[in-house]
Amino acid sequence: MIDGLKPYPAMKDSGVPWLGEVPERWEVQRLRNLADMRVSNVDKHTKDDEQPVRLCNYVDVYKNDYIRPSMSLMRATATKEEIERFRLAEGDVLITKDSEAWNDIGVPALVRASADDLVSGYHLALLRPFRERIAGEFLFRSLQSTGVQYQFHVEANGVTRYGLSHAAIKSVWLPAPPVSEQAAIVRFLDHADRRIRRYIRAKQKLIKLLEEQKQAIIHRAVTRGLDPNVRLKPSGVEWLGDMPQDWVVASLRFRYEQCLGKMVDAKSVTNTRLLPYLRNVDVQWDRINTEDLPRIDIGQREHERFTVRSGDLLVCEGRHLGRAAIWRGELAVCAFQKALHRLRAREPRTDLPRYLYYCLYVVHFQDAFGASSSDNSIPHLTGEMLRAFKFPFPPLSEQAAIAAHLDAACSSLNRAQTALDRAIEAMREYRTRLIADVVTGKLDVRAAAARLPEEAEEPELLDEAEVEVEGDAGESDAGDGDGVPEEAEA
Repeated sequence: MIDGLKPYPAMKDSGVPWLGEVPERWEVQRLRNLADMRVSNVDKHTKDDEQPVRLCNYVDVYKNDYIRPSMSLMRATATKEEIERFRLAEGDVLITKDSEAWNDIGVPALVRASADDLVSGYHLALLRPFRERIAGEFLFRSLQSTGVQYQFHVEANGVTRYGLSHAAIKSVWLPAPPVSEQAAIVRFLDHADRRIRRYIRAKQKLIKLLEEQKQAIIHRAVTRGLDPNVRLKPSGVEWLGDMPQDWVVASLRFRYEQCLGKMVDAKSVTNTRLLPYLRNVDVQWDRINTEDLPRIDIGQREHERFTVRSGDLLVCEGRHLGRAAIWRGELAVCAFQKALHRLRAREPRTDLPRYLYYCLYVVHFQDAFGASSSDNSIPHLTGEMLRAFKFPFPPLSEQAAIAAHLDAACSSLNRAQTALDRAIEAMREYRTRLIADVVTGKLDVRAAAARLPEEAEEPELLDEAEVEVEGDAGESDAGDGDGVPEEAEA
């Protein structure tokens, strides 16, 4: 179906450089002529003199293509006037309006269904299509295209925080086919998208099975050791259970030095002693990103405290509590921000960070850190919590043997998972290209859409987020330390 697509028979110059030629019967319009825009001022607070509502917030849009009342949404209150103005209607499109990452701007989501108490929250622009000119479903697909996204990224302004002005949003150029043709395009893209999602979902299920197998292997090794006949004793630690008799349990503070990184704000960037720095999102399991890192000023007196050296264990403080990786000297000098803990063995002759890395892996996936955190809506692994947390410590030689065994045992699983991640990423890139080519008129899908069978909608069942394994190719940690707006995370 997709391979046989051809260009439109007659084209014309669109007059818009990024768009090039469009089909002869198409128009090109600014967004202000296709949809009404409203920017909500409804915040997360609850007031006694206001009516209860459910807020669709930044993260709800950023993480989902479609918005439905069945989603788990934040509860707050709003005035009657705010509810009337910002209540979501079926066919509305929401876009992320501002963020601390420039490429998180302009991400769209389509409202599939609504409810009387469902309203738009902060940091979003609500677009209500003029139905005689553009369908909400087509507007959503257009906003997903790379050309439109490029316009948003160019217009985003800011230094430590990026935002789109009302004028910038309204001035974006969009292709506008006849409404009947929009319906054919949406029908085709929805069909293709369902097939792509099924493919991705199947790969993600395989990743999940590999992850479960890896977790079981690591859990066994760091709680029982490598000798199947070893005698055990109670550890007194809930997440650990019984452990080998010659192991000891100790709070981390007695074995490792812990330090949080530097707070990042506008005052931290004075362009005098700039160093690249690591964020929460840069530290994945056993993998540290060092490309395109932001920079921060680190003075001479701060250098030792806020930089890393080879062998340091970096641990996520927020979002994915305890996610960790070892710094192997990838850069000559590198700092780290407050969203990360740096751990160093107090006595290298008794403790091996690679072994502790595998302990953190088990603790994270058992949610032992989350169980010991407060009831705040955003969990954090504070320095006090981490220093007090108890881990098992075998003799150094056994720590080394366990780490070497797990490195070997997990190697083939990691390779298989990486191959699956790449296949998923390739399919996502294909989807992006397909949407761009179809909504800009580079491919004619009218005949293909007419031949498609009727399909029942599969709402939440094909949501990639349901089966996505943490840290895979589709993950976005836009809010880890310096991304998603605070109001959206709460």
